[in-house]
Amino acid sequence: MSDPQNSGAGGQENGHGAEPREGDSRSGETWIDRLMSAVGLKPSTATLRATLEDLLERDGGADDSFTADERRMIRNILRLGETRVGDIMIQRAEIAAVAVDVSLTELMIAFKETGHSRMPIYRETLDDASGMVHIRDLMNHIAEEAAVRASSIETRSEETAGIHLTQVDLGRRLSDTGLVRPVLFVPASMPVTDLLARMQSNRIQMALVIDEYGGVDGLVSLEDVVETVVGDIEDEHDIDEEGAAIVPNGTGGWIADGLVELEDFAEATGIDLDAADIPEDVETVGGLVSALVGRMAVSGEQIRSDRLPGYMFEIVAADNRRIRRVHIMPDGPAGRRGDDKGRVGEMGAA
Repeated sequence: MSDPQNSGAGGQENGHGAEPREGDSRSGETWIDRLMSAVGLKPSTATLRATLEDLLERDGGADDSFTADERRMIRNILRLGETRVGDIMIQRAEIAAVAVDVSLTELMIAFKETGHSRMPIYRETLDDASGMVHIRDLMNHIAEEAAVRASSIETRSEETAGIHLTQVDLGRRLSDTGLVRPVLFVPASMPVTDLLARMQSNRIQMALVIDEYGGVDGLVSLEDVVETVVGDIEDEHDIDEEGAAIVPNGTGGWIADGLVELEDFAEATGIDLDAADIPEDVETVGGLVSALVGRMAVSGEQIRSDRLPGYMFEIVAADNRRIRRVHIMPDGPAGRRGDDKGRVGEMGAA
């Protein structure tokens, strides 16, 4: 039997239709509301995207909820839905491809020279692409062919047993090997998120970007998609063909890799590229230049900014993902003051 003393106001407090007690800040709050309050956001009907964007804008004090790298990646993820394939593709002129009738020897040389693990295959021209070839398939084919030839040798000894690469016909045409795999064909206007879903469902990590007439405009790989979120990925085979990361040009300027950190540049040259109103998460020379112009600079472009007077930045090499090489030249009194420091470093290097 219920206690009659609990059927009054006290009972209403504990019942399903109870009114929240005055001063009870948790009444009616969900766990997500309390979580948002804990990180300094007011609970609202805003979308999760808007909530994250608001948090990223507010984050930056002494008690950061995210590190600089985490903020950058979250921002990139939020932009991913607005990014099109054409924004991240490799331009046609930069595509390394081979003809379908190439020999295995020529194919091996092409893989060595490009450093790629996959390459598109075409019949007459790149507009007549027929698929792609993976270096792993090529190596497996050579190893299997060598093993079969070795097992067919009647007289086997310890010296002749195993794999015999000399028995492999490296003059054989790629078209006769069955190594060509399918490749995706996508328009430049396709959202990157849709491309990622197609790559996942088809288990194909390379796509050729076609125009409205069916011609090939560019190429995009799974790595390109990932790099839009995490930044440029360099592996052990990505060797800088230009040589050193920071090279004096002999006239008081420097040519620097875009990935050189600003602190390292200052230590090597004596120049502190400290620009006004630059986000604190900008750490590299390439990132600084992009921040100065507010976009991705293009090869051959010359950049001056009132936020960093005294220097002119000429883009030596850039692609759709990052600035690769920058020519930094003194330009005006501020630059000439830095130039004196730079010349000391250059003389010391000699």
